[in-house]
Amino acid sequence: MRTASGEPYKHDLPTAAHKQLPFGSMVKVTNTANGKSVVVRINDRGPFVRGRIIDLSKTAFSRIGSLSSGLLNVEIEVLR
Repeated sequence: MRTASGEPYKHDLPTAAHKQLPFGSMVKVTNTANGKSVVVRINDRGPFVRGRIIDLSKTAFSRIGSLSSGLLNVEIEVLR
């Protein structure tokens, strides 16, 4: 499967999808419930579900929360 940027999707890399941020943007994503953070690179577009602001790869998500939780409340900070 290819991302909107044209690169292959790899669930083991810390990447994410965002509707507007430029491809290659580095973003710090913090789980508001536990304070854990991960830095991801934007390489795809989405999510296209109302109320969601970012979609994390499996690896990135697992660094800040339990995969069984599915959804997290997060804050994002664009680093560059």
